[in-house]
Amino acid sequence: MKDDIAVKVEELTRTFGDFTAVDHIDLEVKKGQIFGFLGPNGAGKSTTIKMLCGLLLPTSGSGLVAGYDVMRESEEIKKTIGYMSQKFSLYDDLTVEENINFFSGIYNVRQDKKEGRKEWALEMAGLKDKRGVLTRTLPGGFKQRLALGCAILHEPPILFLDEPTSGVDPISRRNFWTLIYEMSQTGTTIFVTTHYMDEADYCDRLALIYRGKIIAEGTPDELKQKHMVKTVLEIDVDRVVEAMEALYKNKIETAIFGSLLHATVDEAGTAVPEIRRILGESNITINKIEKIVPSLEDVFVTLIEVS
Repeated sequence: MKDDIAVKVEELTRTFGDFTAVDHIDLEVKKGQIFGFLGPNGAGKSTTIKMLCGLLLPTSGSGLVAGYDVMRESEEIKKTIGYMSQKFSLYDDLTVEENINFFSGIYNVRQDKKEGRKEWALEMAGLKDKRGVLTRTLPGGFKQRLALGCAILHEPPILFLDEPTSGVDPISRRNFWTLIYEMSQTGTTIFVTTHYMDEADYCDRLALIYRGKIIAEGTPDELKQKHMVKTVLEIDVDRVVEAMEALYKNKIETAIFGSLLHATVDEAGTAVPEIRRILGESNITINKIEKIVPSLEDVFVTLIEVS
């Protein structure tokens, strides 16, 4: 493996009986990179990350994490990396400080560094004045930051984050990504799974996974330019679901984005009048139709439709 590569897998596969959860995937993550692994729930993200963290043995294929073989050296991988699961692997019946002390022991943090790392984790999590508070009483955002602090007490070169922002509020999500950026700037490699498409733009590089297969890979801009050859129109109407059904019947691809519709068309000039006609015949009020820059969610929907 090259010196600048933190994670490399080839043909990595995991089956459970007749079900293939991860299907012959290839990945390469450079050191110091924020690598996003995106896909809907059940796409194979967590299964992949568990194999890379030495928690689950692959059925076939090969892989190296921090230079260690995923097939034969899972225990060495566990010692080297940091891992934060989507369930926040904290102990609710321990205080904030007791959780930090526990994970310091688990990760074999050197005795002369334990106190300093603990104070760093408390500062980073914004919990210096809550060290004696039971973890179960913390809001989700604080639990999240504490879990991150506990996962990196031993200053691992590679950090795996499995849906770390699932279930927390938007402000906590944004603050968490600020922490990830800061860690990346110091040279830590971040491998993060998420089903939040808006988080993809925070990543240096992305792989999109669907039904166990990687369907696209590249930088956020590369994915938008390479895979989004069609035009995206944003449509503001009074009855979103009915509008989507009417357009679908007329073979116009649409998806709901919040209270709006996104329509994927070949060319805006001819599509806009056609959309106005279809929705007008259904007595649906159109507030606005405009051409927009496609989001990664638009890209993902388009890729799924052709896969």
